[in-house]
Amino acid sequence: MPVSLLDTRVPAVLLRIDRNPFHHGTLGAVRSLGRAGIDVHVVADSTGSPVRASRFVRQLHPPPPPGATPADIAAVLLRAAARIERPAVLIPMDDAGALAVSGLREELTPAYLLPEQPAAVPEQVADKAELAGLCAAAGVPHPVTVVPDSASQAASAAGRLGLPVVAKWSRPWLLPAGSGLRSTAVVRSPQEARDLYLRTEEAGSRLLLQAFLPPGPDRDWFFHGYADRCGTLRAGGPGRKLSAWPRGAGLTAVGEWAENPRVRALAERLTDRLGYRGILDLDFRRCGTTGDYHLLDFNPRPGAQFRLFADTAGLDVVRAQHLDLTHRPLPAGEALPGRAFVVENYAPLAVLRRAPHGRELAWHAADDTAPGRAMWRLWCAHVTRRLLARVRRPGPAAPAAPAPPPPPPRSGRGCAARRRPRPPR
Repeated sequence: MPVSLLDTRVPAVLLRIDRNPFHHGTLGAVRSLGRAGIDVHVVADSTGSPVRASRFVRQLHPPPPPGATPADIAAVLLRAAARIERPAVLIPMDDAGALAVSGLREELTPAYLLPEQPAAVPEQVADKAELAGLCAAAGVPHPVTVVPDSASQAASAAGRLGLPVVAKWSRPWLLPAGSGLRSTAVVRSPQEARDLYLRTEEAGSRLLLQAFLPPGPDRDWFFHGYADRCGTLRAGGPGRKLSAWPRGAGLTAVGEWAENPRVRALAERLTDRLGYRGILDLDFRRCGTTGDYHLLDFNPRPGAQFRLFADTAGLDVVRAQHLDLTHRPLPAGEALPGRAFVVENYAPLAVLRRAPHGRELAWHAADDTAPGRAMWRLWCAHVTRRLLARVRRPGPAAPAAPAPPPPPPRSGRGCAARRRPRPPR
């Protein structure tokens, strides 16, 4: 994309509250905007993160503290704005950031450019329990979902839905670090569902149970896009997940741009119904029986693999937001079906395969090599720590040795000894 298409006088601020050093989506946004001549500021925990090594980062700003309140987040963003001294396009890179910015819109608008949409919409779509009702109202397929009110209801619902079932916390961004709770898990027994429900208070949000749609070839799809000021979906497109980490239910390790009119139509129907504005990332799974595409997640921010959808004009969702909010026209590029995206640390062998339609790597870039090197150092240290923890983890206690049998009684002694009869005198 020619630099002149973007207003390079307007900087961009990327906000990430999640403290994940391997968040490659943040690096993708830094590079996309930085290559277009935009000054990119990052408000995130960048300690040890490969993102800080990118030559396209103009300035790093301290992140909100763990467990930050909305007031804390507003103070952090307004301090960053004061240092930048110009209105900036603000792009949250995780759900917690997106919801905080939506709720703080009135306080932030003097310093930041933000999409205009109803304040409640981002929270509604990000809450996985609310999403089921939104899909029903819009006529978008969604897995059968139950929100139990008790541990016994959770156990019975798991049985009614048909094991296994999928368990999700409705607001996964509230899960406490170090709790061992995962945002999504497969439950294989009523007792597992009961035990999970009993941790509701610890999780900080409601537990929901969903009918399980088995994974399989050509079943996992996603849609990325930017809903402009008129509500029209621009940039992005539908894509197919070829490999996940963790396998079967995790983030996209290898993705492919693939046209899918049915997925696009569902995305347009839902965003139009909601009046959604801004960047979105939708996850779908196709039912192997009916062929319907069920919406699993609606993320009101860029997906980590958004750079897959860079078209012939160089347009992606973060560039689309910057252009739209600075009242610049969006170039009309063409889609690039077959283009691939690979996250090297999750799918290293995929890097060696041929990519006849083009490919983008999450970490390595010829014009920005330092983050890729930093990622491998960090990843090797991470894997080594995990392996050492497994080796040092104490195994099950050895069974106690059986007690030795009692010694046989000695003849003539003890109550069990048999005495020879004395001969008569």
